[in-house]
Amino acid sequence: MFSGSIPALVTPFRDGAFDEKLFRGFVDWQIAEGSSALVPCGTTGESATMSIEEHNHVVRVCIEQAGGRVPVIAGCGSNDTIVALEHMKAAQAAGADAALVVLPYYNRPNQDGLIAHFRYLADHCSLPIVVYNVPARTVTDILPETLGKLAEIDTIVGIKDASGKVERVSAQRLYCGPDFCQVSGNDDMALGFMAMGGRGCISVTANVAPGLCAQFQKACLDGRWADALAFQDKLFPLHAALFTDASPGPVKYALTRTFRDFPPDIRLPMTWPSEASRLAVDAALAHAGVV
Repeated sequence: MFSGSIPALVTPFRDGAFDEKLFRGFVDWQIAEGSSALVPCGTTGESATMSIEEHNHVVRVCIEQAGGRVPVIAGCGSNDTIVALEHMKAAQAAGADAALVVLPYYNRPNQDGLIAHFRYLADHCSLPIVVYNVPARTVTDILPETLGKLAEIDTIVGIKDASGKVERVSAQRLYCGPDFCQVSGNDDMALGFMAMGGRGCISVTANVAPGLCAQFQKACLDGRWADALAFQDKLFPLHAALFTDASPGPVKYALTRTFRDFPPDIRLPMTWPSEASRLAVDAALAHAGVV
């Protein structure tokens, strides 16, 4: 259902408020550079620091600005099933193509709880769901056999896999079938992920280098693995540098260098990246030829 380079969009803030005008231009740039879909209000978009009203507004603006040129997968996750459902309903009303729903964090549900959570969402909203597995943030991990049970539900269509276990791609293909959409949640592992049957990447790096990430993904999807490896070598330092401090600090710093008038604001408890992180980003941007 989704494939290619899909940026997990940063949210620009200026003087504490959402900079809607700049965000609209940012969406246009992402599409012009070849991004194949967009994810507003994910982790990189600082959704955890937004009010429900602000969150839903950012999603609406993204959908409106995209104007049907590419699909929009709206961040809708919460550790409260009912709040996640309300986000999904708002995203569906705004015209989203799917919802990205992270595993409930902090609560640490067992596998039965995960099934109940996603089944409830699917039973009460017809918007397609992409499950987001990121154990490093949620302290919860959905097992391939559990995902296989969810894949039997018509509207649960894929997974953003940030488990860090690239072998999961093969296991999930066996449990969910080859048509279940698997996209990587780790830029640095995307090459191996694609070789094992993945269809794309919901990417942090694509915020900064959307054209290169789109070309990398196209090479993978075309089976041009030598070209894909060359792009991987070019982009790998940037993949690493954008996580040398707490995200999205480094990627926001990178955008102040690569996207005109991008504001440096980041919401507490996140802070501006360290000098060492900024220097790593500078070197990686130069290595990739982005600056």
